[in-house]
Amino acid sequence: MRRRYLVTAALGLTGLVAGIVPALADPQQPAVVSANPVDFTPHVLDGTVWTAAVVGDTVVVGGSFTRVADSTGRAVYPRKNLFAYGLRDGRIRPFAPAVDGPVYALARGNNNTVYAGGAFKTVAGVAQRGLAQFSVLNGQRMPQFTGRINWGDVRALGFFNGRLYAGGTFSAINGTARVGLARMSGVTGNVDPGFDARLSAPGLDRTRVEHFDLSPDGKKLVAVGAILKVGGVDRTQLALLDVSGPRAALMNWYTDAYKPACMKGFDTYLRQVKFSPDGRYFVVAATGRLSDPRKLCDSAARFEVAGVGRHNPTWVNHTGGDSLYAVAVTGSAVYVGGHQRYLDNPYGTDAKGPGPGAVSRVGIGAIHPVTGKAMPWNPTRARGIGVRVFLSTPYGLIVGSDTDQLGREYHGRLGMFPL
Repeated sequence: MRRRYLVTAALGLTGLVAGIVPALADPQQPAVVSANPVDFTPHVLDGTVWTAAVVGDTVVVGGSFTRVADSTGRAVYPRKNLFAYGLRDGRIRPFAPAVDGPVYALARGNNNTVYAGGAFKTVAGVAQRGLAQFSVLNGQRMPQFTGRINWGDVRALGFFNGRLYAGGTFSAINGTARVGLARMSGVTGNVDPGFDARLSAPGLDRTRVEHFDLSPDGKKLVAVGAILKVGGVDRTQLALLDVSGPRAALMNWYTDAYKPACMKGFDTYLRQVKFSPDGRYFVVAATGRLSDPRKLCDSAARFEVAGVGRHNPTWVNHTGGDSLYAVAVTGSAVYVGGHQRYLDNPYGTDAKGPGPGAVSRVGIGAIHPVTGKAMPWNPTRARGIGVRVFLSTPYGLIVGSDTDQLGREYHGRLGMFPL
């Protein structure tokens, strides 16, 4: 029997609308979420949900879509690439900014605002490529924020203490050269003149940041993507930076774990990275289309932040050749999503099926943060291409993807597993 969950706890909104806004790291959750999604979330009727952010009691959703429906499916609304709904009741909000391309990243801002990044070129008819800031109250573009990329797209955003970080495929913002990663004023979008990570990928077609995360204290940034060097120093696909000061300082922390190649054609096979709520470790989700217990292709891997020099993963959980695209780290669990069929599957392959010890975790699963083994939580989802975003909240885990079956129920590309 389906159960209806009601979210009734107080939100504590003061810290979300003024002052310092927390960084990207997932908030601590006291337990593993239920495997039964709430029934009140709206449905996205086409395309893909790529990103989400919570601003007060509003969930802002971004992606590549044109229509959404309420939880009953009866009321359908035109919403192109952005929409919003109530965190506690699922009611679709009037928020409907006009962007002419996909939205891949969102970040909560100060004073009931949200930043959006993606492949759009105009906002409300105004040329503003790849970056924008909106009022969540009315959906209006914030005209004082004028940051814009030169070409490509923005794939990740993070906001902390008045500063906006952006990662993607661009090579300049507001005419200032910044390859793949930049820091800006959260008010104006002006590029921080002293902050330049100097990312490069010699021999690859394009240097890019697929994803990054800020530590809970905002002092560290871990980035993954088509990266081979940071300021001339070797860093293969993953770099850890000290961003507490005026510059992007490369830390004396590195791993060679992602040097081995996966299937030919991947300039990077890392797709997402998230810090733990206490900032002591982070987890990387990877694709690669290759099953090999000696490599980190198609896996989730935990790395400790402490220490200097070379680091190896604390644990690795292999899918057996299926991609992972999204990860959330909540203290109680590490949630992973993609189009995987199994976890605990280092010796399985697409051709031969699951290997010894493999457990079925179709499209979504949870890994124990200490042991690195699959947890019993197993709601399943329609695989499709895969989960694109997990958003941990004090009330549960929001999931965005490209399919409409979640927890054995119909949920159009969006759902929430409650605590």
